[in-house]
Amino acid sequence: MVALKSQTLNRVGECLYRNGHKTYFALIKVRGKQIRRSLKTTDLAIARRKLNEFRAKAERLYGNENRNIRFEEVTDQWMESIKTGLKPKSWDRRRVAIVGLTPFFNGLPVKSIGYQEIDEWRRRRGSILSSRTHNIELETLKLLLKYACNRGILLDNHAEKFRRRKESKPVVRVPTKEEFSALVFELNSSPKAIASGAAAMVEFLAYSGMRVGEAREVRFRDINLEPLPVGRVLITGGISGTKNHEERVIPLFPKLREVIQRIIDNAGDISPDSKLFNTLSPRDAMENAFQRLGVKGFSVHALRHYFASNAIERGINFQVIADWLGHKNGGVLVAKTYGHLRPEFNASMAERM
Repeated sequence: MVALKSQTLNRVGECLYRNGHKTYFALIKVRGKQIRRSLKTTDLAIARRKLNEFRAKAERLYGNENRNIRFEEVTDQWMESIKTGLKPKSWDRRRVAIVGLTPFFNGLPVKSIGYQEIDEWRRRRGSILSSRTHNIELETLKLLLKYACNRGILLDNHAEKFRRRKESKPVVRVPTKEEFSALVFELNSSPKAIASGAAAMVEFLAYSGMRVGEAREVRFRDINLEPLPVGRVLITGGISGTKNHEERVIPLFPKLREVIQRIIDNAGDISPDSKLFNTLSPRDAMENAFQRLGVKGFSVHALRHYFASNAIERGINFQVIADWLGHKNGGVLVAKTYGHLRPEFNASMAERM
């Protein structure tokens, strides 16, 4: 069989070849093993630089005593290495992904995990997974193999050749003001919800826009009750930190001030180091309230949506709202997530056209 001209490699330098499309290739021998790689460039200077980088990488790999290490061993080492830099939930998400990946790669030397092995996972496992779970497992595999490459265990990260699947955008359900008012009334009619702090926490979340994990870490010392613009609440996230690991300050909004003042008045003697809330989440109290009301409820996180939507409807700039919510993308996520707003607000805007 005659090779096509585009597939024929012509030697242009030491270990450097070029095909009919003028793309450069490296052809090297390391410890008796011949390795060929496309350098993905038609520029000679860039090709020479990439050749040197590839050669150094290959020599480091084949001289590494750990190059025969197996998937499960690298997995254990990688999971341990990322533990201190991730929040518990994020680390557990990686752990669950590894559980899904292990049946397909367990026992394999990491250096043997190539395109074919990953494609086998994609075809067999991917067909039964939701797009989100598929993407989390693929992302986890990419990070794991990148770790192996950085340690000189693996030459190429073939997982990078696979694309994420398109995920359906979840519909954000924003509670109406009537739904929120009914919930607050029902909670404040329940001695148990009042005593546990769940009733106050629901209002606190809705009027601050905090995540529930941030709210339960707020201490009395983090609050300045002076009138605006001095009045503010410091959000630290406690030991675990906030989602983006950065503290932020939000103004003491009028309704938020009322809730905090009510908490202080009912608390009696308090220490500056005491937390505002002893409850971890108002979820159970909310579910019980919805059951008594006989209505379809909404999640605790929907209270954050409620805050953001109210802010948008009052004409507050997306960037400002993003700062209050702790987003780092200049308001892009706020616009994408809450741009649709409540149907009744959209209707009132349409009447202006």
